[in-house]
Amino acid sequence: MDNLQGQLLVASPQLRDPNFHRSIILIVRDEEDGAMGLVLNRPLEMTVAEACAQVLETPCTVEASLHEGGPCEGPMMVLLAGEAYGEAIGDQEVFSGVWFITNKDEIESLLADGGADLKCFVGYAGWTQGQLESELAAGAWLAHPADPENVFSADPRQWSKLMTQITLGDEIDPKRIPDDPSVN
Repeated sequence: MDNLQGQLLVASPQLRDPNFHRSIILIVRDEEDGAMGLVLNRPLEMTVAEACAQVLETPCTVEASLHEGGPCEGPMMVLLAGEAYGEAIGDQEVFSGVWFITNKDEIESLLADGGADLKCFVGYAGWTQGQLESELAAGAWLAHPADPENVFSADPRQWSKLMTQITLGDEIDPKRIPDDPSVN
């Protein structure tokens, strides 16, 4: 795969790095000098509104969990669902209908409005040129096309469900697997 932007990286069971064990990452940028992604399934104990009260002087109406986007420090970043949103302000479309926003003023406006389908992150995952390709070749990650349902999911079993879908998807419909296999 030449460009991984808009793909999910699902950590293989063998990946033991505590920063990425059982993680799901959306690649938001894949360029010649490296790649950047956000861990989708690491909610923090703090809500976005609580974080904003500590850092921003503007109102925030988003009560959703703030997410740890990865081990690299960075400002607050937002993934936003909406076909028309990014076209109006010119942010980066990660894949059809999902936008990656880093502009502080735009983020503050979204947080004050609170009506958009969004997910907020602090930190990110980053790879230098060739590093991610090496990790994929070594089997640390499984790539899977992203969709809004996976990006904005809050399901604590999301990693297990995606792993099943990726590995058994051609043989069994993952939607038919019960949450508790003991009831089979």
